[in-house]
Amino acid sequence: MLSTDQRIEHWLAQLPPISLDEMSGIKLMNRTDTKFVTNKEKLASLLELAQGQYYAQQIDGSRVANYRTTYWDTLAHRFYLDHHNGRAPRQKIRVRTYLDSDLTFLEVKTKNNHGRTKKKRITVPSQDKADVVGAGGTAFIQALTGETFDGIIPTVQNRFQRITLVNFGKTERLTIDFNVGFHNFETGHDAATGDLVIIELKRDGNVFSPVLDILRQLRIHPSGFSKYCIGSLMTNGRLKKNLFKKKMIRASKLSGADIRPDER
Repeated sequence: MLSTDQRIEHWLAQLPPISLDEMSGIKLMNRTDTKFVTNKEKLASLLELAQGQYYAQQIDGSRVANYRTTYWDTLAHRFYLDHHNGRAPRQKIRVRTYLDSDLTFLEVKTKNNHGRTKKKRITVPSQDKADVVGAGGTAFIQALTGETFDGIIPTVQNRFQRITLVNFGKTERLTIDFNVGFHNFETGHDAATGDLVIIELKRDGNVFSPVLDILRQLRIHPSGFSKYCIGSLMTNGRLKKNLFKKKMIRASKLSGADIRPDER
């Protein structure tokens, strides 16, 4: 009998590949995002049911990509608190490295009060502050958020692996993140998420989505989940937490990991 990880690998390998060049028209930079939280066992079933309907992104022969992201926030944790308190519009500043291709981007994500997300980014040489600032990072974030790199600090870094699926109609992109781990620069604490899987359906408008039927069949329901916010709480329990407690309890049950506010 195959293990869960082996089932994921098996069904992922059966999907036809799609290259980055072939995906160039599916940027979805102005999009509606719907998140779902599940576990690796359900992911294996999802990949089995996706056969005949989805491509799997493949880069240099690999269908699993590796990411490292550093989030920046103010000393008062403005961006974290905006999310916790449900403020809209709200923003996040992050520097993301695609480890397999060694490409790094400074990004600002803005979610408006209609549920739409816009992402703007510029290429930077590395995640080092000097490189980010030297590549025009200060002017970039100041124009979008009003902040500068004199007023923000790196707070949380995450590492994770990602599978990206594209439907045959090329009208949507499905990102599937797993093996997520966190490091907090303020506290020095680390945390992991066990078998947790975070799925995000990205599409422009309400176009037909084959995966929604699959998700319903597997009883995987929409559930907001911010890697930045949950990772912050898992590694810094001093942050405001009331509105995230239920999400963390549910994530713990799904993942088999101890996903709760840091008490160290």
